[in-house]
Amino acid sequence: MKYLYFDTFCIIFATIKHQSKEFYMKDSSTKQALSLKTLTKSSVWDVQENDIFRMLVSGSKDAEVKDNIRHYVDIIRSAFSLEELKNDTPAIRKAYEKQGYKVGFVPIDESTKVLWAIRKRPIMRVTDLTYENIRHITASKLLEVIDRNFGGGWDSLSQSIQDIIESGFDISTTTLPKDRLHKKGGMYEKKVADGFEVLEVAKGTWVEAIFAKLKPETIKPRMKFETLSDEESLDEDDGFNNQDDEDIDEFNEDDMNEENYRTTFEIETDPDEEAVELSEFGGDE
Repeated sequence: MKYLYFDTFCIIFATIKHQSKEFYMKDSSTKQALSLKTLTKSSVWDVQENDIFRMLVSGSKDAEVKDNIRHYVDIIRSAFSLEELKNDTPAIRKAYEKQGYKVGFVPIDESTKVLWAIRKRPIMRVTDLTYENIRHITASKLLEVIDRNFGGGWDSLSQSIQDIIESGFDISTTTLPKDRLHKKGGMYEKKVADGFEVLEVAKGTWVEAIFAKLKPETIKPRMKFETLSDEESLDEDDGFNNQDDEDIDEFNEDDMNEENYRTTFEIETDPDEEAVELSEFGGDE
């Protein structure tokens, strides 16, 4: 029996290893396929400074990219700070690298290169959060950013910031006395077991716990409209349009007379006029 368990374990382990390898290869191929043409204001948060240099060098050989370089630079600027350096000296390079920039040459055309300093924009404050970058940070990073917001807790955030956060994360909060927050079997324990990160914000003798977990990515369904074939379309038309001419009564003006003519609405008299006529009638008597 123990050999059977061992064999089962080996099979499960091999399956997990194979699936992990496939996921890694798929993820790697996706990153390799990323280029300036496929870059968006969301996916640009997934790349680093060296990736940007590589894309710019590769894109300089593409006529379409060169014609729309301003568009691609605008996308890059949404997640990176770009500085064009006029002089290339060791002192200038060192000064920018000390600030976290990567410095390198970017070809504009076959004969022209410019020196750029590129740095990923840091997400330090809640005002740095956007719909484009919210899914590109971890739950612990998010709570770290919220904690810097003067320690006011979830309600201290504006509604617009809350909406951005909740577009990428499942958020829930609870405020309890300090000695009851970590009660066994309580909400805190259940949330942590479910994979939530927690930020505790002290409020006197009470504590607000903010729970955050990245939402799984969902694929938006696309509506598919089925088109009818020519034969089906003809069949449907036959059911309505191919009526016998005898079934359709044609209007003949000569057949209209006083007996068969009537209006489709009634003309009502004004109640005030009736009242006046009655009063006049009474006055004559």
